Amino acid sequence: MAGKSDPQIGARIRKLRLQRRLSQTDLAAALGISISYLNLIEHNRRKITVPMLFKLAGYFGVEPGDLVDGDETRIVGDLMEMFGEDLFADSDLTNHDIRDFASSSPVVARAILHLYDRYRAVASHRQAETGTPAGGDAEDGAPFHLATDRISDFIQENTNYFPTLEDAAERVRADIDNASDTFEAGLKTYLLNVFGLDWRLASLPSGIARKLEPAGNKLLVSDIMPPESAIFAAAHQLGLLAAVREIDGIIAEASLPEGDAPDLARNALAAYFAAALIMPYDPFCRMARDYRYDIERLARRFGASFEQVCHRLTTLQRPGLQGIPMHLVRTDIAGNISKRFSLSGIQIPRHSGACPRWNVYAAFLQPDRINIQISEMPSGEQYFCIARTITKGDYRHNAPRRHFAIGIGCAMIHAREMIYADGFDLTNSTHIVPIGVGCRICPRLECGQRAHPPANHRFRLDEMMRPESLYTMM
Repeated sequence: MAGKSDPQIGARIRKLRLQRRLSQTDLAAALGISISYLNLIEHNRRKITVPMLFKLAGYFGVEPGDLVDGDETRIVGDLMEMFGEDLFADSDLTNHDIRDFASSSPVVARAILHLYDRYRAVASHRQAETGTPAGGDAEDGAPFHLATDRISDFIQENTNYFPTLEDAAERVRADIDNASDTFEAGLKTYLLNVFGLDWRLASLPSGIARKLEPAGNKLLVSDIMPPESAIFAAAHQLGLLAAVREIDGIIAEASLPEGDAPDLARNALAAYFAAALIMPYDPFCRMARDYRYDIERLARRFGASFEQVCHRLTTLQRPGLQGIPMHLVRTDIAGNISKRFSLSGIQIPRHSGACPRWNVYAAFLQPDRINIQISEMPSGEQYFCIARTITKGDYRHNAPRRHFAIGIGCAMIHAREMIYADGFDLTNSTHIVPIGVGCRICPRLECGQRAHPPANHRFRLDEMMRPESLYTMM
């Protein structure tokens, strides 16, 4: 039996139903059960039988394990990172306490995380104004911005899948394909015929990717951008015009903080539309399966960049035509995580830098090469991870360059579905690299790459012996 022992199943079923805009009457009829019984299931007042679990999973087009696992792992990881701060050093909280709390009160747990986000935002703002650290670990990293972190949560809560934007992109793509034999030419024609915009390349000020000139009905895109970036910039602008109703509807239903969060969400959703337009769901998902998630091959086939393809691979959650549940992280060479999303189950730090043993950092040592790793979390879960560096910058002499690493991966159960597992011995234990979420909450005392001691440990120094790493001797 399932359900009562996991208080999250009912909430996950309700979330899936609402995401697909189904009433309880509709879902109950599809499952062949009464509305009252479905209501009890959604409120965790009835156990779910195994056959019913599989029927629900089949209807929504998800794996049964997705209904059982949910996002509890991510909440636990975020809470552990929060309680790992020196601020809570004397609280004597154990990992078991935190897991119990996340499981029994996930709504309260999310509220506490949002409260902590606001605390960090205030602390970061004070530091920026006075130059004085204001508690927490604000002094250890870049200033914290509440809205950007909330957008990450917003995307995670929607499993990075927005069906209304997919539908809008498919409608527009059909018109574009009918207008020309090539996507770029069809996009130009569509922008001109539907919105009266003349899209052209132009010399723009440094740092400006595109510029809309309403008076002249011109959409100017920087002529020193890579071709795939220029097309994406035009598609992004089209998203703000052609999918405005869908984007506004999604934002209206989201619980975003006031200020710049809605604008950031609008930008992210327009980017989602652009990716769906350039890489239409059905052909992209089928080719991803056929090519066994060969990112370079998919990039060439759809005229997209490595990063754009990685992003698109994380959105393949359409019921009945799903891709591998993946995670994605982007970091710069200083360890600042600028993008994070996880459907694989791996924990990605909410605020601090990730584990230096993770291959997303080792990728900087081998630029432009695919770095493969079996990453093992302290709890024992293993993930098949690939990472590669990317360089961004203008096509001009002496233009400044920005260096990032993109990490993407899946649970080990899906590893052989990816071409990167070919020739890689998945059974060889020497390929397993122990990693953690962050030093402050990682229990691996033997790790020689610690930047901080575990939050719940104290130093026990032996003056007669000095270890290579001070934090391994406690």
